[in-house]
Amino acid sequence: MRKVIFIAMCIVLCMSAAITGCEKNASSQSNQGRIPEPPPEQPPAQKVLRMNLSIEPPTADPAFAEDSTSAAVIRATFDGLTRIGTDGTPQLAVANKMEVSADRLTYTFHLRDSQWSNGEPVTAHDFEYAWKRVLDPRTASIYAYQMYYLKNGEKFNNGLASADEVGVKALNDKTLVVQLEHPTSYFPELTAFATYYPVYRPQIEANSRWASNADTHVGNGPFKIEQWDHYTKLVLAKNNQYWDKDAVKLDRVEFSMISDENTELFLYEKDELDWAGAPLSTLPAQAIPGLTDAGKIRTRTIAAVYMYKFNTQQVPFNNVKIRKAFSYAINRQLIIDQVRQGHQEPALGFVPPSMAVHTEPYFLDNDTETAKKLLQEGLNELGLATLPPITLTYNTSESHKQLAEAVAGQWRQAFHIDVKVEDKEWTQFLKDQHKGDYQISRSGWLGDFNDPISFLGIFRDRAGGNNDTGWENKRYQALLKQSALEMNTQKRNQLLAQAEQILMDEMPIAPLFYYTNSWVKHDRVKGVFIDGMGNLELKWGDIVNK
Repeated sequence: MRKVIFIAMCIVLCMSAAITGCEKNASSQSNQGRIPEPPPEQPPAQKVLRMNLSIEPPTADPAFAEDSTSAAVIRATFDGLTRIGTDGTPQLAVANKMEVSADRLTYTFHLRDSQWSNGEPVTAHDFEYAWKRVLDPRTASIYAYQMYYLKNGEKFNNGLASADEVGVKALNDKTLVVQLEHPTSYFPELTAFATYYPVYRPQIEANSRWASNADTHVGNGPFKIEQWDHYTKLVLAKNNQYWDKDAVKLDRVEFSMISDENTELFLYEKDELDWAGAPLSTLPAQAIPGLTDAGKIRTRTIAAVYMYKFNTQQVPFNNVKIRKAFSYAINRQLIIDQVRQGHQEPALGFVPPSMAVHTEPYFLDNDTETAKKLLQEGLNELGLATLPPITLTYNTSESHKQLAEAVAGQWRQAFHIDVKVEDKEWTQFLKDQHKGDYQISRSGWLGDFNDPISFLGIFRDRAGGNNDTGWENKRYQALLKQSALEMNTQKRNQLLAQAEQILMDEMPIAPLFYYTNSWVKHDRVKGVFIDGMGNLELKWGDIVNK
């Protein structure tokens, strides 16, 4: 039976081969004298940038972003009236014309034709709604204070004025009129900040979780969220509805979510990532010397400060002398040299050097003798014989852990006390910090715009925004309010310097160092840049394979 089947198969195969040969011969004869047709054109390879997010973005809603990871996603998926360009200055974006009144209190923005990622038009009404939504006390936006530049903005946020009294009004779909409390030279830069982005009202009113999923997120930026597998992967795709889509060269940006810095660098070296390190992650400290010697590392000083916050509402850090003791006992230069290894500068004040209002240090680094003296005086004032156990909290990260352990070790050595370090997942870490559920907590601050008030303004109000320390000072508040009305730059800086002096005298925070961003990237990555505030800009990114 097998033999019969085999013979039959041979006959079929031979017949098939004969027919095929005839077809080929006929085809060859019929094509003689013809010009061969070119092969079909292959579609160009997609340009995909692969990066890593060391944490899950807590939100993609401009009203609630308070961390650099969320801000990076939002900056990629939204566009404001202005956008910070490659030269670090604001340029017109959704607005194609801006008019400023002679008294610099009224801005009129004229909007270009632009669309949301769902194809609906972006209007001036979207901006008015978004800004008032941030200010609405029911929204509870952590960044509401950034809208206090608007006339009656602070009053509305505090329930002392109505939404209709706030100084932002859409005259029609294409015209937005903004009235300010006082002249603000950096207002065009503010309108490039995430809090000032428009949002799509119908989606917000239809779904309170619209900003947490790819299929419900609506933006108006260079990219849109295509995929969001929480805690695993986030993918951005080019937004073909974007008004400036021709400037966007990347087809996709694929973010993995790996918290371990060594794993991230390993994947970069295996060419499974195009970029590793800042601003969305950190390079392993032990790898930095080797990467530097090999000429692979890229470093940029940015307007940002790494600090520890004290909970001034709890014993023992309700005592200013104990707060200062803990700050003075830190050996910042040793931490930079042995732990961070990224050419940072010790922070002996709060405002970064690029926008400093005071040239001399406010205190000495590693001043352990003064620290011991202040600690004892503080204990006496509190009626304590010894300090209670101290806990230093940080969000999960190998670099934060190494730094916390180093500082805790310095405190143990200086004061002979018990110091525990504790890590928390990012979202929980933020919640506990805002609730005041900590003793000492890691924090960092990147400038929102290029002015010292972007730093000093954080601590104006006890209950305001990102303060979290429970500290407030009437004189400090008065100086900041006075500086807002001062048009003479030199006099304004003097007022801000006085305010910073109070902050450092009261020490609700212990500044450690001014940031430098360090990263590695493959040469094929072009046009992606980190601005002076440390923000990642993807709009002009490209992948060039030579």
